[in-house]
Amino acid sequence: MPHDRRTIRTSGGECSSYLFSPTEGNGPWPALIVYMDAGGIRPTLVDMGQRLADAGYVVLLPDIFYRYGPYGPFVPKEVFAGDFRAVLGPLMATTDNLKAAQDTGALLAYLDTRSDVAGTGIGAVGFCMGGGMAIAAAGTWPDRFAAVASFHGGRLATDDPASPHLFAPRLQAEIYIAAAENDGSYPPDMAARFEAALKEAGVRYRAETYPAVHGWMKPDFPVYDHDQAERGWAEMLDLFARALGKDPEIQLPRAEDVA
Repeated sequence: MPHDRRTIRTSGGECSSYLFSPTEGNGPWPALIVYMDAGGIRPTLVDMGQRLADAGYVVLLPDIFYRYGPYGPFVPKEVFAGDFRAVLGPLMATTDNLKAAQDTGALLAYLDTRSDVAGTGIGAVGFCMGGGMAIAAAGTWPDRFAAVASFHGGRLATDDPASPHLFAPRLQAEIYIAAAENDGSYPPDMAARFEAALKEAGVRYRAETYPAVHGWMKPDFPVYDHDQAERGWAEMLDLFARALGKDPEIQLPRAEDVA
């Protein structure tokens, strides 16, 4: 699988990152940043990064847990079978929405050095905790983000001073929110609060609740739902194609083509 490893210096240290490029065609291509879930960097995320690249993007996948030091890779099915908070909690404690948004400045600066990246407007996708991070990053660097997708993102509207909904007034990106049913990290009242903030700020957005469980997009999660994940992929790539000026008739890669 073609990808490179890069170390990007941020104000917090050395952020190990994966870089993916399309395997066919000639660039330059639009760029995407993937904000990972709490399971950390692992083979499934690498596969997803390459799938995005094969849809025609330069994709940067930073290890948001770089401040912690070496870890894993974790096997989610094994982690969730035990006390996952004891395993993942210490890593999650090393970062937050504000740190991720601050790190994004260095990620953008790196992408700006690459001749295979087209333009300055980019897209982002975040999963679970990464959903809020992607939104915070887009609100912190509003002139750089054209589109953001959040899949089963949690805690999008809370009383925390770094809550993602507080970034709504600064968002210029189009937002897609894909929520799970009966998700304790994103209950209906929180969804209503988050969407109210987007509406008040005049943000272009679309929100959907999938008939699936929190984490359904990840093939290595015990709750993975293939059909709903493919629906999510189609929505995400349609958003990026539209917002980043790609041909809307692009042939979208299937999961089995990049496995």
